[in-house]
Amino acid sequence: MRRAMIAVLLVCLLAVCMAGCKKAPADDGEPYAQNVQDKDFSSLRTAGSQEEAYDYRYFFRPEKDGLNQPYVGDVMPYYEDGVYYLYYLKEGGDSYNHSIYLATTTDFLTYKEYDDPVLEASRSGGQDGWTGTGDIVKVGDTYYLFYTGHASSNTYEYMEKVMLAKGTSLTSFEKVEGWEITPPDSLGQKNDFRDPQGIYDPETGTIQMMITASQGNVARILRYTLSADLKEVTYEGILFTDPISQFWNLECSDLFCIDGTYYLTYSGQDDTMCYSTAPSATGPFETAVRVDGKLFYAARHVQGADGDYMAGWVRRSESPSSTQEVSAWGGNMGVQKIVRKDDGTLVLAPVDTVAGAISQRRKLPLKQDSVTVEGGARYTYEEAFTAYECFKLTGTFTYTGTGAFGLALDYNGQAGKYKLIMIDPAEQKLKLSFNEGTTPITETACALEAGKTYSFTYIQEGSVGIFYVDGEASLTVRVYGVSGKSIRLFAGNNKVTFASLREYTR
Repeated sequence: MRRAMIAVLLVCLLAVCMAGCKKAPADDGEPYAQNVQDKDFSSLRTAGSQEEAYDYRYFFRPEKDGLNQPYVGDVMPYYEDGVYYLYYLKEGGDSYNHSIYLATTTDFLTYKEYDDPVLEASRSGGQDGWTGTGDIVKVGDTYYLFYTGHASSNTYEYMEKVMLAKGTSLTSFEKVEGWEITPPDSLGQKNDFRDPQGIYDPETGTIQMMITASQGNVARILRYTLSADLKEVTYEGILFTDPISQFWNLECSDLFCIDGTYYLTYSGQDDTMCYSTAPSATGPFETAVRVDGKLFYAARHVQGADGDYMAGWVRRSESPSSTQEVSAWGGNMGVQKIVRKDDGTLVLAPVDTVAGAISQRRKLPLKQDSVTVEGGARYTYEEAFTAYECFKLTGTFTYTGTGAFGLALDYNGQAGKYKLIMIDPAEQKLKLSFNEGTTPITETACALEAGKTYSFTYIQEGSVGIFYVDGEASLTVRVYGVSGKSIRLFAGNNKVTFASLREYTR
């Protein structure tokens, strides 16, 4: 009898233990993560100490070189046999004058970083005393790396030329001495002539090449035809002209085709990424449309087996403690998925593998997964989430007024220093503003209607975040010093209902 009772007790104890190991269910049946070990940010009181502690996985950042933290500059993506080769201009660390380095990935979740440059700027100076953005083109068994040679001093006739390296693998290239493309005389200037992008056409045995330059103080994209052996280079004229006459250069342009429509993307110098469409590779191209904001820069297209992507870099601040600017050159690598809508327009979306990897559901400070926030002349705040080292927020929103609303990220416990990711119906924009909205940082267009329900996704790793109004717009942000602190929903001069709110960590 005693043995039977002991057996029953053991079974009950085991059942209790097994129940404790299970994830606690939410009201909707989706389980919450239990006993997740989070990095303790309570001892990391400064934005700089937090930044140094981050384990960046999805927004790639090069490893430290000694005490120096290098960053990613212009990305030159290439895809082959299931591998994304992401060449980039390395800023700082052991990189000499923006030499070209390489990281590879198969899934955008883990990256292999190559320690040595695949193409180094000339340490003895000369026409490529600095290296600039280029492109990989494969012809037969040979890989051509076209790149920008930026002269080491202004004593050279041309400050920039298009130069060449070649190899039989994607990890090693040798410079080809004497091969170059110089600006045409009709350009009228010899300083800005860069960022070649090439497309090989095996049917014609030619390479179509685009190069950005300025002519008559107006930004242009020029078109060239190169023979497959690179012995003949023909200037074909101007492919595209800045339609708003606002930029000096249309940097890192890229021409590609999706479903029969040709898209020409570029980043207006120190501004935003834009795209224009045409029925053929030679145009005519329509008026350009801006995408995302100033912090997602110099992005180029790459097509893999699982879709189309834009790979660029996320701008950083000169100092993580700055609450006034995000304006430094270089940062983390950022990759976003391209979604082509039924009308042919493009929007950016989260990379599926990244969104899927951030899947551990966390409990919210809210009693329910929905809340209505109504604010007047002053913002009203409702604590809703926590800023972990890496997290994803999802939900829906519906609004009735014209005032701004969105996410408020705590910086130092004072509302006056909140960093706001704002949806602004009056201006039809998404915005990032510091100091409770008084310091504008970046923005992008987002056409929304009162009374209509929209879904949103926000993904943040370290200080890098991207906010999506799903299917409508994206805004890349940089928010230092917020980890371990509360995230609040806010509204001013508006009544907003947020619903189906979720937070996940990896």
